[in-house]
Amino acid sequence: MAKPAATAEQAEVLQTHAPTQQGPVKGVTGVAAWLDDRVGLAKIGKASLRKVFPDHWSFLLGEIALYSFIVLLLTGIFLTIWFKPSMAEIEYEGSYELMRGLAMSQAFESTLHISFDVRGGMLVRQIHHWAAILFMAAMTAHMLRVFFTGAFRKPRELNWLIGIGLISLSMIAGMTGYSLPDDLLSGTGLRFTDGAIRSVPLVGTWVEFFVFGGEYPGDAIIARFYMAHILLIPAILLGLIAAHMTLVVYHKHTQFPGPGRTENNVVGYPLFPVYMAKAGGFFFIVFGVLILMGATMSVNQVWLYGPYNPAQVTAGSQPDWYMGWVEGAVRIMPGWESHWGGTTWSWNIFLPFAVLMGIFYTALGVWPFVEAWITGDKRPHHILDRPRNAPTRTGLGMAGVTFYGLMWAGGGNDIIATQFNVSLNAVTWFLRVAVFVGPVIAFIVTKRICLSLQRADKQRVLHGSESGILVRSPQGGYSEPHVPISEDEAFTLTQHRQYTPLEASPTHDEHGVKIKNPNRVSGFRARLSAWYSGYDVTKPTAGEIADSHHHGDDDKPALPH
Repeated sequence: MAKPAATAEQAEVLQTHAPTQQGPVKGVTGVAAWLDDRVGLAKIGKASLRKVFPDHWSFLLGEIALYSFIVLLLTGIFLTIWFKPSMAEIEYEGSYELMRGLAMSQAFESTLHISFDVRGGMLVRQIHHWAAILFMAAMTAHMLRVFFTGAFRKPRELNWLIGIGLISLSMIAGMTGYSLPDDLLSGTGLRFTDGAIRSVPLVGTWVEFFVFGGEYPGDAIIARFYMAHILLIPAILLGLIAAHMTLVVYHKHTQFPGPGRTENNVVGYPLFPVYMAKAGGFFFIVFGVLILMGATMSVNQVWLYGPYNPAQVTAGSQPDWYMGWVEGAVRIMPGWESHWGGTTWSWNIFLPFAVLMGIFYTALGVWPFVEAWITGDKRPHHILDRPRNAPTRTGLGMAGVTFYGLMWAGGGNDIIATQFNVSLNAVTWFLRVAVFVGPVIAFIVTKRICLSLQRADKQRVLHGSESGILVRSPQGGYSEPHVPISEDEAFTLTQHRQYTPLEASPTHDEHGVKIKNPNRVSGFRARLSAWYSGYDVTKPTAGEIADSHHHGDDDKPALPH
């Protein structure tokens, strides 16, 4: 249906308010209007730019990981221009005098060329390596923050699984990139990878031939790792990061407990202009720190190791820290092997490499669902836990960190032995015992500390904070009066949800007839629930807080002027 023509009065109004700007702005407005008509750009932009993000320093850990990944992509593009992913043997004729005339692969030769002959090549190599280390460190710290604060709970279980996929793939990306220079140190790590692959029962040898294109080291592994490192793994990482960020926006950001913060809102700053300006500045801070590290802190000096030779190994070789715990597990594992038929089953490699890593990442992946099952909590969570208010989870997390740290120390058992002048066997046996005893001790100590902090919080809410003033009574005794805390602080200390241990459901009614209940709680689940939250210190009720304040008003001693 045709629209009615505008009246003269309406036309005058339209002309009065018509834009008079010409040139580029008009063109930009036209493009924006064109996109808005087709994809709803204005509505999407308005909702996105006003998205609120909470302000807490721990949320920057994920941003550091993201910015480090961006730096990795930028520096990786630069290195790709000059790197030659070939194992073809040539004679070195570059500018590094100590290796002239030495036979090496084209991969190692191009690495030397980037380091000594390409303007800025050494700096970019160093930045790329430090960015990879910072990327893994930031992701690890970010996941620890998510775990200890309970940010993995409903509705964010899927994002937790994506995070596990990100850190797993990033380890593979680091391992493939570490091997590309084809130097003696990275070749030693590649030999470790080869042994780990061959330890897989029955199919290990076939997998090794498939990966290496024949018997180790073959002549295709550098080209295959190069393809995975610059194309396959980054593409998957980009997809997972995009999905991760999309879910963060969709679910809205979690926030720590505090005044005005509920499960239904987010207290913070909008994306534009506050958060966008802060995030942009923080990106350049991260980039600048990485440039400073690359310029002043040398890492991966491949010219000191020389080209890879399968008959040689570097003394005191260590992997990058994020792979060290796997090597440590292999080093402290007893030399168990079985010979069945014509095959050898190398449990000393397969168990710490494949089985341990499988158990570790599986436990991380299923934990959100296990915790929800133990507690019976199916509610959405947008308010984070203070670690002290989830003592069992915090204890388990510290047990895992202790286990990881001991395994990591095992990866350098030879360095520990030589630096401290102790027996290598003594270090190994200590670690074999400590990996079982240490996590248990860490769990018990951490849980007791959390419970003590809960009691301290309860006392602070009921009786206030210490005033720091000693008052002498007429009888000669001394006491320290407490000062009531603010309502905001009391709200923060009592905002957390508290779980009541589940009770086992009856299996039969009073007539002895078996009860059919799909939601019944088994005795095992009830015991787990009691173990998980049965020892938590109960929060003070509103009545207890009111009584304590009234009691404090009656008995409060007069403070000296």
